[in-house]
Amino acid sequence: MDAQNPIYVTGHKNPDTDSIVSAIAYAALMNALGDRRYTAARLGTVSDETAHILERFGFEAPERIYNVRTQVRDLNFDRPPVLSSAVTVRRAWEAMLKSSSESSSLPVAGEDGKLRGMVTTGDIAAFDLESSENPNLDEIPLFNLVSNLDGRLWDGNSAVTALSGELKIVVPSAGAEGEFYRDMIVVTGNDPKIIEDALSADVACIVICSAQMDASIAAHAKRTVLITTPYDAYRAARLIIQSVPVERILPKTEPVAFRLNDYLDDVREQTLKSRFRSYPILDETDQVVGTLSRYHLLRPNRKQVVLVDHNELSQSVDGLSEAEILAIIDHHRLADVQTGAPIYVRNEPVGATCTIVASMYQERGIMPNRKLAGLLAAGIVSDTIFFKSPTATPRDRLMAERMAAIAGESLDELGRDIFTPSATRETDARKMLLSDFKHFVIAGHKLGIGQINCIDSAELLKRRDEFVAVMEQVKTEREFDILLLMLTDVLREGTVLLSVGDLDTVEEAFNVRIKDNTVFLPGVLSRKKQVVPALSLLWG
Repeated sequence: MDAQNPIYVTGHKNPDTDSIVSAIAYAALMNALGDRRYTAARLGTVSDETAHILERFGFEAPERIYNVRTQVRDLNFDRPPVLSSAVTVRRAWEAMLKSSSESSSLPVAGEDGKLRGMVTTGDIAAFDLESSENPNLDEIPLFNLVSNLDGRLWDGNSAVTALSGELKIVVPSAGAEGEFYRDMIVVTGNDPKIIEDALSADVACIVICSAQMDASIAAHAKRTVLITTPYDAYRAARLIIQSVPVERILPKTEPVAFRLNDYLDDVREQTLKSRFRSYPILDETDQVVGTLSRYHLLRPNRKQVVLVDHNELSQSVDGLSEAEILAIIDHHRLADVQTGAPIYVRNEPVGATCTIVASMYQERGIMPNRKLAGLLAAGIVSDTIFFKSPTATPRDRLMAERMAAIAGESLDELGRDIFTPSATRETDARKMLLSDFKHFVIAGHKLGIGQINCIDSAELLKRRDEFVAVMEQVKTEREFDILLLMLTDVLREGTVLLSVGDLDTVEEAFNVRIKDNTVFLPGVLSRKKQVVPALSLLWG
């Protein structure tokens, strides 16, 4: 899988078992077909029921993502060389010329890989001009200087590691004698008289612009460093100046840097406030991984997603408008998700998205392994409420039976395992309310519906006052007109409905009388097919 650009397969917010399982199974199918970029994702906390099913079949919960907004990591940014802060100005200039980056700057990092700054062609040019006016050099590492000169360091004062002093080019001329002093770096030709006078003055360094030198001269050097170079005097002087470590010419101001996880909108805003041509990019450990220029922002790569078990913006991942939707696999009504280009859409009137995904395995001739087949069977059983939901179809049962056969599972045993403990696994009422929760906007009215499937609604009803109190809090926080909690009883084949908000509308929609925020609705098992339509008729 391409870790940099995965294709996220994600269900809806507050994911139920069908949403989580269909994401896992669809990603596995596409990976099996050869495209290894698909990865299952989730938008919320897995319910206790889902966690139990995943554990039963040996699966981890998918990666949680919070949005699919475009980030720096999605851009085709440059990956130029990252210079060590110790390299010479000359090497920095050569690296800049060789870099495939169109930028005129390169990042500089310390030994720890952490950013020290950005060096630009302008920085080097400014340094070059300044050094021409003031040729006094300070603490140039000796090895830097020898390397830049492509020179030979003659045996002499081994204690010297850095050189300082005034840079001076000396050629044979009247009056040259007596002009030398200790803090001086002399560049000259292979002239015995000049070299002798310079050695007598104990200058810091003599750079002899000749490939040859009388070896006996080195014996007369006390503190003077002797270097020979094949370059002429002018070239050698420039190279000595360019032996300065690049970190010394970096701007003193803190560089503007971005991180891989920064969002494109924030980056655009920041670049408008500055005038740099290139910006360093850091990873999670503050290591430099590339550079960013304004032209990279013009055509960003959008994140790619596949939506399963939903096609409604309010239920989908934040930032969806910035992403590229590749496909939708769903069994709900068509809603308001829009795309900029044709995509693959598979929307079928069955009881579970897992039924559709299992069918896709069959159609492509790929048999899921035992664990995945068991997981798909559990997803179907869960979302169809053991085939008692009005959305359940014969095809749901057929696919569940086939997956259970591959997994070596009994559907009856699987159903009991899913629903029997679901009422007692979770003790936090708010978490139970929101674990499988969806909200709708119908003709300007805001509706929230949570659902808990169980085989003993009476046990859950012992906590009615606790549930109602939490429902009132959530209704106020999220400004719902009506908030409902469906305690869907598989054995009774109906739902105990807890309601807060506009109870008159609820009573009219279902032709019932609500007492203590509670009413039993026989035969009502489906949120999307029975509860939402009943309220839509009144509000629509």
